[in-house]
This record gives sequence, structure tokens and C-alpha cells, in this order.
Amino acid sequence: MRPDLARYAKNLREELDGAALYAALAAAEVDPVRKDLFLQLSQAEAGHAQLWREKLAAAGVDAAQFTPSFRTRFVARLARRFGPAFVLPAIAAAEFADRDKYAGQADASALSSEERGHAAVIQAAATSRTGGMIGADIAGAEPWHRRGSGNDLRAAVLGANDGLVSNLCLVMGMAGAGQASHTVLLAGLAGLIAGAVSMALGEWLSVTNAREFARAQIDREKEELEETPDAERKELALIFQAKGLPREDAQRVAADLMKDKRAALDTLVREELGIDPAELGGNPWRAAAFSFGLFAAGAFFPVFPFFFSGGMTGTAWSVALSVAALAAIGFATSLFSGRGPVYSAIRQVAIGAVAAGVTYGAGALIGVSLS
Repeated sequence: MRPDLARYAKNLREELDGAALYAALAAAEVDPVRKDLFLQLSQAEAGHAQLWREKLAAAGVDAAQFTPSFRTRFVARLARRFGPAFVLPAIAAAEFADRDKYAGQADASALSSEERGHAAVIQAAATSRTGGMIGADIAGAEPWHRRGSGNDLRAAVLGANDGLVSNLCLVMGMAGAGQASHTVLLAGLAGLIAGAVSMALGEWLSVTNAREFARAQIDREKEELEETPDAERKELALIFQAKGLPREDAQRVAADLMKDKRAALDTLVREELGIDPAELGGNPWRAAAFSFGLFAAGAFFPVFPFFFSGGMTGTAWSVALSVAALAAIGFATSLFSGRGPVYSAIRQVAIGAVAAGVTYGAGALIGVSLS
């Protein structure tokens, strides 16, 4: 029983801390919509705390007088001094990290969904402006943010870079060891194929696992929508309120949305879980083929000259082609990193040159020691 009592006490402290923190945010908030939102969250956390207080009382334990933790007092002071918006990102990150804290506690299953909902609400509040656009919408409207979120471009550039650098190092190591050109060519092609297959398999597994996990989360959300529709409706209303809708409007929109369970599930999955039901992380086979092709394309540059020449001439051409490709990759990274293209190109070439130099030297030492 002792471990349960310790868990009850810990849960009680955390919920009371949450209630105190949201009450402090409400006191510091000047916007009436957000003030009401924080008050509702504070009341919800207080309701959670009552559950643990009752469990302790049933076990004959009197809950000690509560004093907010140092972290709660510190964050509350920052909110009073600089405004709730200043601390909301940190609170959202903490809520996200703790969203599944009740997942393994059988006697708190009713609270698990609400905690995930609170994390989604605070995330929405942290990324929205009162009466304005949500942060993601703002980002989508600005061209530099559209480049910054170009996941396809980023994946393409990084995939090609992996193939280029890894195979350049392999080829330079073999060349440094004084191997014949056909041996270097064979090693380079073997590295290209092995690396591309490994990358493709890794990508397939990653996307497949992500899709399976997403489906499991959606199924759980669907069950909660069927079993506790009132709780899910309140959760939707809080999310809409966090995005700037007045409380009455948010409740009306949530009630209307709940009339269509499919639309309600879609919204909850997007807002609470951050999952696009239409994509579920993408197609694993397409991702694998994409990864294979990009790695192979990058890995081909260092090995290509050895089809026609060998020795120092082949090595020199391999380095020259690889430097040009590294510079192009550096330029491409500047499209989503925000850095200048010249700086990005020089940095990419320098990193690749250091890696190639190290493996060339290592190959030379190994070749001498073996001979």
C-alpha cells in the first residue's frame, strides 16, 4: 500500500501545482477570453487533485497543507512580471512531456485523456495570438517560414549529403591505403549499395512504426470519443478558446462539431495528437525509395571518376567532383537554414574536406602497417 500512497501524494502535489499555476496565469492575463481559459484549466486541475485527496483520505491519510513548488512560484512570478505569453512556451513543453503521465496508472484512466487534452490546449494557446492567426498559419503565410518547414527539401539535401560524405570517406580511405583503381571502384560501389539499402530499410521501418503508433493513438481517441463524449466536447471547446474564440462561441462550435463524430475525431487527432489522419506519417515504400535514391545519388559523385581513371588522377577528380557537390548541398541547405549561401557552401566543403582528410590519412597509415 505504501507505494500507492506515495503515488497518490505525488499526483496530488502535481495537480495542485497545476491548479496554482493556471490560477496565477489567469490573474496575470488581461485578455478576458484567455483569462477564462486559464481559470477553467485551473478548475480542471483542482478537480484532478480532489480525486487523489479522496484516495488518500480513504486510506486514512490526511493530505498535508499544500505549498506551491519553487518552480510554480517562479513561473507565476515571471507571468506577473512579463505576462503569461512569456512563460506559455515553457508550460506547453512541460505539459507535452507529462501528457501521458497517467497512462500506466489504472486508477487514473479517466484523467489520462484530459491531461493529453490540456497539453493540446496549452500548445494552442502558446502558438496563437489573441483574436489573430495561429502561429502555424502565420508561418504558412510568410515565405521564409515556408522554406523553413520544407521537409521534403530538407530530407533530400540531408539524404544526398549522407551518401556523398560517407562514400567520399570510404573512397579516400581506400585511395590513401594505395589500393588499385578497380579496388577503389569496387569498394565505392559496394558502399553506395550497402548505404542506400541501409538508409531505405531504416526509413521504411521508421515510417511504418510511426504509422502504426499513429493508428493506435487514433483508435484510442476514437474510443474516448465514444465513451466520454462530454469530456471530449469540453476539450474541443477549450482548444477553440485557446485559439481566440470567446467561451460561448467555442462551446457552440464544439457542440456543433460533435454532431459529426468523424469531423470531431479528425479535429481531436489533429489538435491533440498532432497527427494528420490523411497522411499518418507518409507512405513507407515511397519514403524508402526516396531515401535509397537520394543516398545513392550523393554517393555516386566520389566513385564516378574511378570508372575512367585511377591513381592520383582519379583521386583528384573524385575530390573535385565531391567538393562541387558539397558546395551545391551547402547552397541548398541555406534555403531552409536562413544562413547565407556562401557561408553554407564553405562550411559544407570544409566539413567534408576534414572528414575525407582524416579517412585518407587513416587509410595511408593502415596501408603502410599492413604492407
